[in-house]
Amino acid sequence: MPTKTAAEQREEARAAYDAFVAACPTHRLLARISDKWVSLVLVALADGPRRYNEVARTVASISQKMLTQTLRSLERDGLVSRTVTPSVPVRVDYALTPLGATLLPVMREIKVWAEAHIEEVESARTTYDSAREPAGS
Repeated sequence: MPTKTAAEQREEARAAYDAFVAACPTHRLLARISDKWVSLVLVALADGPRRYNEVARTVASISQKMLTQTLRSLERDGLVSRTVTPSVPVRVDYALTPLGATLLPVMREIKVWAEAHIEEVESARTTYDSAREPAGS
């Protein structure tokens, strides 16, 4: 059996990832980044570091608990960094990491697409719902 180079081993491992398989790490990553709060928080951090309350004001409908969970999960995944500056009171800033910045163009485009096509989607929903209403409603 021939020995594989490190590059061949990496390529083989990369090819083994299949996001359609629930146990695949990419499946879990796609689930994380497709969360509505994740996309909004990432876009909120696009212009540079922000304090927790600034992110909360930008993503106005997110609860404090959900924002905290989202920021922690993004930090764990290496997409957001958390910097604590000792002061009174303590200052905590959140920023995109270089890895998180690579995801930003995709997230921005999804947001732009949603804003541009919401009327068409709402119209399709109305048509769909009205076709399924029971007669005489």
